[in-house]
Order: sequence, then C-alpha cells, then structure tokens
Amino acid sequence: MNPSKSPKPQNPPTEFGHVSMQRVKTKKLGDSDISITPVGFGAWAIGGTGWRGAWGPQDDKESIAAIHRALELGVNWIDTAAVYGLGHSEEVVARALVEWPGPQPYIFTKCGLRSDGSGKIREVLKADSIRRECEESLRRLRVESIDLYQIHWPVDDTAELEEGWSAMARLQREGKVRWIGVSNFNVEEMKRAQSIAPITSLQPPYSLIRREIEQEILPFCQREGIGVIVYSPMASGLLTGKMTRERIARLPDDDWRKDHPSFQEPKLSEHLALVESLRAVGAKHGRSPGEVAIAWTLTHPAVTGAIVGARSAEQADGVMNAGTLRLTSQEKTEIEAPSELTV
Repeated sequence: MNPSKSPKPQNPPTEFGHVSMQRVKTKKLGDSDISITPVGFGAWAIGGTGWRGAWGPQDDKESIAAIHRALELGVNWIDTAAVYGLGHSEEVVARALVEWPGPQPYIFTKCGLRSDGSGKIREVLKADSIRRECEESLRRLRVESIDLYQIHWPVDDTAELEEGWSAMARLQREGKVRWIGVSNFNVEEMKRAQSIAPITSLQPPYSLIRREIEQEILPFCQREGIGVIVYSPMASGLLTGKMTRERIARLPDDDWRKDHPSFQEPKLSEHLALVESLRAVGAKHGRSPGEVAIAWTLTHPAVTGAIVGARSAEQADGVMNAGTLRLTSQEKTEIEAPSELTV
C-alpha cells in the first residue's frame, strides 16, 4: 500500500454475500508491484456539486461512509482525480483514510484536466502544469507519493502529449508517484507514450453499452502487458436497476447525466430493456443488475479491475462485492444478446 502511511491493524474478514472478500483473488496491475482487488472505489461523484461534470449535491459524511464500507468489504484501491469537484474528491478521500482504522488502500489519481476559472474544463499536458497538479494532489491527499498517477485525457497536439508523458516519467523517477498510467488514450497515443516511458495502466470506459475498446484497445493492452482498470461499468447508473425515466427527470440540473443521450430516447428504452436481462441473471445468484454488469466487464481477460462508484454505505453494499460473482458462458450470452442492440 502507500509507503508514506504507517501500517494499521488488519480488520477481521468481512462476510458479505456469503463470500469473505479476503478470499477474492487480486491481480497484478500491468508492470507494477501493485495487486488490486477486482473492484476499486470510484470517487467521481463524491466530488460534489459546483463544477462541470458534477453528479449533483453530495454529502461528505455519506461519501466517507461509502469509502469506509467499501474498504470493510475488502476493496484495496481508490480512484479519484484532481478535477473531481476541483480537488474536493481528493480532500474527501484523504479525510476518509485518516479516520479509517484498517490497512490503507492504494490511491490512484489523475491530472491533465484544468478549470479555466469560468466553469470550463480543458486538457492541459504542459510539464509545469502537470508538476503543479501533482504537488497539489499530494497536499490534498496527504501522502508523500501517489501509487498510480494517470493522465486523465490526451490532447490533439502530439508535442504536448509527449511533453506531458515525459513530465509524468520525471515525477516517477523523483518518487513523487510510484507508477504512471493513462486514461482515455487510443492505441496510437499509447504507442507515442511508450516510446518515452512504459505505461503501467490504461483507464477506459467499458460497459455493456460501451464496447468499442474490444476491437483494438483491449487486445493491444493485453499484448503489451498494460493493466486495464475500466470506468463506468454500470454506465454511470443506467445499469444499476434503479434508474427510471422518473428518476432521470428528477435529477438535479447540475447532474451531467440529466441531458446525456444515453439517458434519453431513443437509447434509453434499449438500455432499460438490457437491465431486465441483467436482473434475470442476477436473480439466479441473489445479485443486483449492477453487480452483474460489473462482473461482465471483469470477464474480459485484458481487464484487471473495474472502478465502481458509490455515494453511500448502502450503495457500496449493493455493488462492491461484484468481483466475487462468476458468470457462466450461457449467462454471458444471455446478457450480451440485448446489449448488441445498444452498441
């Protein structure tokens, strides 16, 4: 775990869904010395309101309770980013870990998305900007070294992309970050980065309604030994089984999902039909549709882990154990048949 933190007593195994999370196998992340649980805690939504990309208002106490519950269930990594709440998510993660009595999880965070002060977010991969972001994240997270530091989004300018990745490699050599990865990169962008320094991991979107990375990106990562931690495996709540037309209509105005095409017709009906297939498979295992959706992403051999968000301890209870669910080939076929319509 993070070497800057003193070890704390190990909590006893937590039983959830009749499976002890301590018996869940971890997987090595790319070329690193980090082995992660199948599910990690995603801290996007806990950034709160007041920024582009928000999920609406969020209670920090609920966020901390969600993190603690995820750790109780055996999750050993947290993924956040400087842009989530413009630093607020990282601060909440730090507060949660100060109060946590058990072993400290790995902390993954991201850089490269900067607010221009007027509410707009833009990609910036200049070396001085990345170094400044790293120092700010270290301060907010209250650590001496970040376990995995990732470029959040690439830029079109090849020279700036290479400058940014070179800056990441320097931070790694200096010990400010232990391992470096990328997020939302395509194959060509990863090849450019690899010519400068190795890539430990890629963080792409992946779910039953977003399967485009199966064609080139996942095979490339598998060949190159790049770890893959996928985000939005439940399609930002669409595949949880709790999203309805009525709930979408009631989403706060600053929840980015409210007007997103995936949450609107004509796609919405297809997505909700897919949820019913997930529900049917989940019923056989006593699991939720969201758990089935997450477990499906983990069946791909290139995927190391899935980032799963939760905004309360109750939500964490419902999804953080998805890594213990094993789907049969027949169940995968049942799930994928309706999902082909949504791709």
